[in-house]
Amino acid sequence: MADVPVTRTGGPNAAPVRAGARPRTPLTAASAPRNAPAPQTYGCLSLDGTPPAEPAELLATGREVLTDGDRTAGADAMTTTQARHHDHSHGHPHHHGHDDDFDWAAMADLLELEGETHSPYVRQALAELGELTPRRILDIGSGPGVAACRMASVFPEAEVTAVDGTPELLARATERAARLGVPLRTQVAEFPAGLAGLGPADLVWTAQVVHHVGDQQGALDQLAGLLAPGGVLAVVEGGLPPRWLPRDLGFGRPGLQERLDVAMADRFSRMRAELPGTVPAVESWSVMLRAAGLTGVRSKTFLVDHPAPQADGPEQPVRLMARRSLERCRATLADLLDEEDLTTLDRLLDPADPAGVDRRPDLFLLTAKTVHFGTAA
Repeated sequence: MADVPVTRTGGPNAAPVRAGARPRTPLTAASAPRNAPAPQTYGCLSLDGTPPAEPAELLATGREVLTDGDRTAGADAMTTTQARHHDHSHGHPHHHGHDDDFDWAAMADLLELEGETHSPYVRQALAELGELTPRRILDIGSGPGVAACRMASVFPEAEVTAVDGTPELLARATERAARLGVPLRTQVAEFPAGLAGLGPADLVWTAQVVHHVGDQQGALDQLAGLLAPGGVLAVVEGGLPPRWLPRDLGFGRPGLQERLDVAMADRFSRMRAELPGTVPAVESWSVMLRAAGLTGVRSKTFLVDHPAPQADGPEQPVRLMARRSLERCRATLADLLDEEDLTTLDRLLDPADPAGVDRRPDLFLLTAKTVHFGTAA
């Protein structure tokens, strides 16, 4: 199977950019030419499943309030590893060069922002581990270390290592850990070839990474091989796509986000088909974990709920994530949407329009993340 840097990615919602290329500037209502060709990317919405920054207030409802110190400014660059390692028109390359022009700081900002807006599910997922007291934890595909820092906080006696294929993101993870006062190790490694020698670990966490290799079962086999006896593998895959807006926006044709989902799924299916070494598989993650030799396999889905009304201002985290997501949709799905939907997106992205995502009072974020658990014998 082809190797990819193990930066966290976001499933069929991901928006990869041609490997080695500069990230494309998201199109806005002011900048998007109506007949411009769509870039070679797949998907548009949520990119990452990382957990929240510390500290943050977890409410009994499962909604998490972000503190000012945890919020990041966001970025104009495309996020996640796709900006570096995905070449879905030509397949994943085996060697990944470094693009000196790429704005890694901007990418890390947006990865952290998304992790914070999706914050409740990771804390809840870790609570599902019950009496597990891990001595060693690996976060495979850690990105800028949001999940790894959360695990270091929840399990203060454990040695936590953030593993990623992008040194710039691991540097951000180190900075984050220092700021939060938690111990964290980092390790540069490619996925899946670089996994050899990383174990054994009592907990291996990986979020939205496995589906980016052709042989998903083979990748799970290798991840399971990192576990010490009694250790747990937690794989974040699937769930529900995010919802930001009511079905009827008051303009355009109702059901915009459902149509974006259909277009996104088409792109994602093409991405999977074009991966080198793709092995057809029924994507039943519990079945695949059992096939990897794990026991006690179970899955649980966690809700992420940031209801309306959201605070005013384009830099408010949920509003900023909605903008970035719809900008990617406008840029990557233009060839799959009709003129009316493109016009609707343009209006939603117009910062001067009261009905746009920066200002409308009914904007929210509702999504769900599924975590699949399995235990080594």
